[in-house]
Amino acid sequence: MESDQRHARIFGILFIITFLTSIPASFLFDSVLEDPAGYVAGGGNDNQIYLAVLLEFALILANVGTAVVLYPIARRQNKALAIGYVAARIIECVFIAAGIIFVLGIVSLSQDSPGAGDLALSLAALKDWTALFGPGLIVPFGNGLILGYLMYKSGLVPRPMTWFGLIGGPILLIGSLFTLVDGWAEGSALPGLLVAPEFIWEAFLGIYCTIWGFRRDSPILQASAR
Repeated sequence: MESDQRHARIFGILFIITFLTSIPASFLFDSVLEDPAGYVAGGGNDNQIYLAVLLEFALILANVGTAVVLYPIARRQNKALAIGYVAARIIECVFIAAGIIFVLGIVSLSQDSPGAGDLALSLAALKDWTALFGPGLIVPFGNGLILGYLMYKSGLVPRPMTWFGLIGGPILLIGSLFTLVDGWAEGSALPGLLVAPEFIWEAFLGIYCTIWGFRRDSPILQASAR
């Protein structure tokens, strides 16, 4: 069981790392994504973007790590869903990696083709699409529904909190689909509010598992101990 608790704390730490990397990276990328043409024309800070890229690369490693560390334990509950969670994390990270390449393309344009503002706008739009399809459409299934269900059935964490994932995942998915079809009024705050349950769920997992590990009376941990 001590090995399981070690996995739990690594799982929690990796979830915390996803917050510590993704949120700062999002702010650092703003200078490119808000005015890509201006950035290419010479108004940007390349070192700031390189730092954001490194943070998102660390995010990729942490994302995949959460699934890999959890898999040996989650498969005791449902092997197919445990594999599904690993797959969802990998697919999410493919979109994140693609977004990194698009942003680096804008940086390259600023160095080699400062007049290519239209191309920079296209690359910034592609970066936005990767954020919508990865964190926006894949996360609701992976971190929301799959991980929420695994945690609910296994009892690895307090069951009442798993509803933030089981409900937050579909809510985030609906919000992302509305964004996909341009269904929000300009300036609407609702898309940000729809992220809240999923945000709470993931933050809870990071903090709870880092401090307390998995619940020792979880049926799958008890069965393993026996």
